[in-house]
Amino acid sequence: MISANIKRGSAELAILSVLAGPPLHGYEIARRIERQTNGTLRFTLASLYPLLYRMESRGWLRAAWGETPAGRARRYYRLTAAGRKKLAPLRKEWKELFRALARLAEAHHA
Repeated sequence: MISANIKRGSAELAILSVLAGPPLHGYEIARRIERQTNGTLRFTLASLYPLLYRMESRGWLRAAWGETPAGRARRYYRLTAAGRKKLAPLRKEWKELFRALARLAEAHHA
């Protein structure tokens, strides 16, 4: 189980990554994150929407109302140019962290 603190720290990367594709509504963002991480990362809608609103206020996302194929009104989120610019260094930073943690986990101490 991933701790809440680590999950919060990875939330921006997870959200920006799934929104690198087509615009998605909140439920679909949460579903894709869960599916793409094989259930390791899960966000409730109650925890996801404040993150989306904060990222929108930072200019990383833009939201617009649209309809689902079933005709329901949904708020769809997409990355802005600023969000794409934020994603690249964030991915690099997390990759560096993962490599460092892997080295620590593999280290044998005498």
